[in-house]
Amino acid sequence: MAVSGAVEPGSPAPTAAPSPAPAGAPAPEHLFRPISAEDEEQQPTEIESLCMNCYRNGTTRLLLTKIPFFREIIVSSFSCEHCGWNNTEIQSAGRIQDQGVRYTLTVRAQEDMNREVVKTDSATTRIPELDFEIPAFSQKGALTTVEGLISRAISGLEQDQPTRRANEEAVAERIDEFIVKLKELKQVASPFTLIIDDPSGNSFVENPHAPQKDHALVITHYNRTVQQEEMLGLQAEAPPEEKPEEEDLRNEVLQFNTNCPECNAPAQTNMKLVQIPHFKEVIIMATNCENCGHRTNEVKSGGAVEPLGTKITFHITDPLALTRDVLKSETCSVEIPELEFELGMAVLGGKFTTLEGLLKDIQELVTKNPFTLGDSSNPGQMEKLQEFSQKLDQILQGKMKAHFIMNDPAGNSYFQNVYAPEDDPQMKVEHYKRTFDQNEELGLNDMKTEGYETGLAPQR
Repeated sequence: MAVSGAVEPGSPAPTAAPSPAPAGAPAPEHLFRPISAEDEEQQPTEIESLCMNCYRNGTTRLLLTKIPFFREIIVSSFSCEHCGWNNTEIQSAGRIQDQGVRYTLTVRAQEDMNREVVKTDSATTRIPELDFEIPAFSQKGALTTVEGLISRAISGLEQDQPTRRANEEAVAERIDEFIVKLKELKQVASPFTLIIDDPSGNSFVENPHAPQKDHALVITHYNRTVQQEEMLGLQAEAPPEEKPEEEDLRNEVLQFNTNCPECNAPAQTNMKLVQIPHFKEVIIMATNCENCGHRTNEVKSGGAVEPLGTKITFHITDPLALTRDVLKSETCSVEIPELEFELGMAVLGGKFTTLEGLLKDIQELVTKNPFTLGDSSNPGQMEKLQEFSQKLDQILQGKMKAHFIMNDPAGNSYFQNVYAPEDDPQMKVEHYKRTFDQNEELGLNDMKTEGYETGLAPQR
C-alpha cells in the first residue's frame, strides 16, 4: 500500500514583506550559521502569510541554519493564532550529493522509535512487513523521529476517511484495518524494518550508539539511475567526443570549474595523476574557494577494482608511526578494536594523508556530531564521547598502543611500508576473496566483462 501526502493547510504563502531582522542578525554572507542552542544571535525570520485553513493571516518563521554532514537547511514553521493551525517542514538548501543513500533500520525496541530522522522531499519510506510505501515527493521534508514518521503516515491516511466512508465504504474499511496495523507498530510488539531511500543523499537516521557501530542500522551508498537523475532534475551528461589522439596528462595539473561545497560560489578544482611507490596510480583532486577560503581534497583510484580485497592491520606503538602516509579510498572501512570503533565505507571519502591526519579527522567527525551535543544529547552519550576522545588523544600522543585496521574490498587503499621492499614487522597485509554482498555493494555482480558483445551483434 502506498500513501501520498495530501495538500497540507497552512503551507507558507507569503503575502507581505518579512519583518525587520533583529539587531545583531548575521550578515548576508553568513546566512547559514551552524545550528547551536547557545547562539543567541541566531533568530528566525518572521513572515506574515495566509492560513489555508481559515484564510486569515498567520505567521511563518524561517530559520536558515547549517547542520554538519547535511550542509545548509531551511526550517520553516507556520502558526495561525486565529484557528490554531500549525505546520512545520524542512528543506535542503545545499547541493545534491554525489551518491544516493539508503538507510535500513531494524526497529526492535521503543528506544528505536525515538531515533532522530532527517527525511527530505525526495526520500522514499518503506516498511516491507506491511508492504507499505510513502513515495518520493508525496510529503514535505521533515526533521522528526521514527515514531513521528509513522504518526504522520497515519494522519495522512485518516484525513480523507470520512469522504471514503460515504463514497467507498469497502475501501475505507480496508484502510481502517491498515491504520490499526500502523498503530500497532508504534507499540513495537514485534520487530519491523524501516527503509529510507534518498537519491539526493541528504536524508539521515541517528545512530544513538555513536561512536560505536550501530548493528541495527545499515547505511548503503549507491550510484543513481537515469530515472532518479531525471526525477531530481539533473541533466544527463553528454557522451564524450572522440579525440584523435590521447594526451599524456601524468605531468600536468588539470583545472576545471566547479562550485564550492560550502558557499556554492564558483571555484576551481585541480586534478593530478600521482604514482605512489610500491602501489599504483591515484588521482588527487583539490578545491580552493577564494570566496570563503574553504579547502578540500579528495583521492580516487586511478586503476580498476583489484581481483581480491585487501585488509591492512597496523600496530601503533610509538608517535613516529603516526607520520606514515595513508591512502584511504572511498570503499575502505576503518576499525580500531581498542576503542570499539568502526568507520564505514564512504565516510570521510577518499583521503591521502598521514595516519595522524586521518585519526584527527575521525576525532573531529565523532566529537562534533550535532546529534550528540547541546539539547539533543544525554549524559551517557557525552561520557562515551569524552572517553573516546581521551583514548584517541592518548594514541596521538604515543601513550597508548592500538591496532589500526583498514579493510578495502576494492583493494585500492594503501599504508606506507617504510621497510619496503622488505616486510614491515608492525604491519600485516591480507588479501581475501570478496563475499557476494561486497561484490553487490561495489556493483560487480551485474558487471559482464566477457562476451558482452555477443548480444549486440544481431543489432548491428
